[in-house]
Amino acid sequence: MILTIMIISLIVVLTLDFNVSMRTYLFSSVNLKDGIKLGCIARSGFNYALAVLHEDALESDFDSLQEDWAYSKVISSNSDVMFEDGRFKIQIKDHSGRIQINKLDNRKDLITRFLSSEQFDLDPEEVSMLLDALKDWIDSDSEITGFGAESDYYQKMERPYSCKNAPLEFLEELLRVKGVTRKLFFGTKENPGISNYLTTHGDGKININTADPLVLRALSDQINREMVEKMLAYREGKKDLKDPKWYQKVPGMSHVTIDPELVITTSTHFEIISEGFKESMIKLITGIVERSKGALRILSWKIE
Repeated sequence: MILTIMIISLIVVLTLDFNVSMRTYLFSSVNLKDGIKLGCIARSGFNYALAVLHEDALESDFDSLQEDWAYSKVISSNSDVMFEDGRFKIQIKDHSGRIQINKLDNRKDLITRFLSSEQFDLDPEEVSMLLDALKDWIDSDSEITGFGAESDYYQKMERPYSCKNAPLEFLEELLRVKGVTRKLFFGTKENPGISNYLTTHGDGKININTADPLVLRALSDQINREMVEKMLAYREGKKDLKDPKWYQKVPGMSHVTIDPELVITTSTHFEIISEGFKESMIKLITGIVERSKGALRILSWKIE
């Protein structure tokens, strides 16, 4: 009797363990299957965004925020009919409307005006120190510029590293530069950080049709906040914004001059953000795309 009870107990234990293992494998298989589907949905959204950008290049010889690619809700609205149990949401951000941080030597006045914005709460001395540190991080030499920093400074950090002495590949590298705090980079709930207005892509020219108000104001020391509001109203109401000097047609701005080597009306670099949704699951794909003569090339790609 005792032996029989022991055998039955062992069988019960083994059966329960087998049942748990089978359920674990089953759930893992289902999750893997759903994960693959979700990845395909997110990739479909990314490819759809590529198609929108390609089509835009064929239809227009300038870029503005009145074009299809700029309306994420519109281009994502019918995605649910493409899949049985999923959808995607696309957002396309124009990096040609941002400030190319690697062009510091040629755009120092622009970047100085940008960092001096009230939004970032930096005094003139802090701005100057930050510019020196950025220059030292980007340039190829090991000579300290003013209040900048080279490898000697960074080697003394809690987690030491070397000064890059080369252009930034990714914007997040700024967090390693002396003076760039997480608050300055990411911002707060009230004010976005500098990462929303900077890029590491492009030749340094800024699309005046898509630039953020903060970037518009930094284009010239002659531009004030009231002028920026008028510029936004003007470009929102105009369909033809091919001429980069359209800002001089804005009331009260006929005397303003922006360096013609600084502004353009076409865009070459875009950030695509595609979110795939399936029930409560989400897959995120982000990538930077270069568009040249209608051809598209993916420069970076990240899946989360």
